[in-house]
Amino acid sequence: MVSSLKLVTLCTGNVARSVMLGYMFESLAKVGGFDWSVRTAGTHVVEGSAMSSRTRDALLALSDLGEHHYGGHRSHQLTSDDVAWADAILTSEVSHVNFVRVNFPEAALKSALLHQFVREAPLDITFNEQLRFVASREPLPVFDVDDPAGGDQATYDACATKLWELAQVFSTIVGDEEG
Repeated sequence: MVSSLKLVTLCTGNVARSVMLGYMFESLAKVGGFDWSVRTAGTHVVEGSAMSSRTRDALLALSDLGEHHYGGHRSHQLTSDDVAWADAILTSEVSHVNFVRVNFPEAALKSALLHQFVREAPLDITFNEQLRFVASREPLPVFDVDDPAGGDQATYDACATKLWELAQVFSTIVGDEEG
């Protein structure tokens, strides 16, 4: 049984996908009564940047997400402290998993593509076993959630919708173990 879970969500610049996912996990934890702590980070960050206005607007468009103080976010480069703290590092694309494997090899078995996790994690084992199972596999580009950077609002909205769907499935898989 998972009594608490420390999640790091990881993307490239920590101003769109990982930010969206972090707020989504916080909302799902609150609604589901899960003891989840969430940090967001990036692989190639300009430290201290705010999320983009398109990211914020995509989050605001998700009515089920609840209220958050979106103005407080500042981008953050993944650090060894984040890696040591995390029970799981959930990424948006293959390059992020590879970044962790190269720069933080000690975290290789707790880093996985979120989409690949929700599609391939066996349901009859514990969360830690699920994570190790998926993390030990080759990350596949078919499971990437594309970076909306440079896209219009519809691109950001589509990204947020995809991440919201994945986050809800993740919370169902992990929440079943917690409950």
